Amino acid sequence: MIYKLEQEQFESHLQSLKKVPKSLSYKGSLSLLERPKVAIVGSRKPTLYAQKYTYLLAKELAKRGVCVVSGAAMGVDALAHEGAGASNTIAVLGCGIELAYPAINTRMIEDIASQGLVLSQFENDFRATKWSFLLRNEIVVSLGEVLIVTQADINSGSMQSVKYAKEQGKQIYVLPHPIGESEGSNGLLAGNEAQAIYDIEEFASKWGNAVQNSEMKKDDFFYFCQKNPTLDEAVERFGERVYTEELEGTLVIKNGRVMML
Repeated sequence: MIYKLEQEQFESHLQSLKKVPKSLSYKGSLSLLERPKVAIVGSRKPTLYAQKYTYLLAKELAKRGVCVVSGAAMGVDALAHEGAGASNTIAVLGCGIELAYPAINTRMIEDIASQGLVLSQFENDFRATKWSFLLRNEIVVSLGEVLIVTQADINSGSMQSVKYAKEQGKQIYVLPHPIGESEGSNGLLAGNEAQAIYDIEEFASKWGNAVQNSEMKKDDFFYFCQKNPTLDEAVERFGERVYTEELEGTLVIKNGRVMML
């Protein structure tokens, strides 16, 4: 079933856009909009290096309860969605929600629609065009708290996403590449317009700890404790749940701070 959101229902999640769409069609769970989110974009033909670390980066972020947002395209987009897992990702389409595009990613998009969230600002039967991909990219960037570019040539669509990120005041991160590869993202590093991700674990840990208990519900309590609050702060907000979770082994209290396991 395809549902529709009116502007007032989602505009708070797209505040960085100059022009918010009048409506969005969706399939899946809107709860993902409430989670911490990062946007990951990049080449449709990534190198083996970019493939490996795009997937790993998305996987490590998802372990920490971070939702990965991308555009469901071939290459980096698909790897980001797959690394995060269908239930931890938002796919923004450049076509109508009835038309899975590209066709090679149909199964992936269907999985995200049933377990995660698929969004489109277009009519359900709208066929993708060059300009619709640009509008799609702008929403992908707006939904993420930061933009990560894992590989991009100078004149690529990913660099258009970088332009949107700059306009929206979003921090940009890139994977460093050898000389002669990914000249778009390497150029951002050379111009001090982006920060490099040199260590996947270290970067992902900025968002919280990788929890060992995969059954733990990722709710407000989870995201709050990912910030390693003081015990007093946690008890003031969540009361006895702090001690209940400690007894169940989902967190520890160490040196006066709460840490997820």
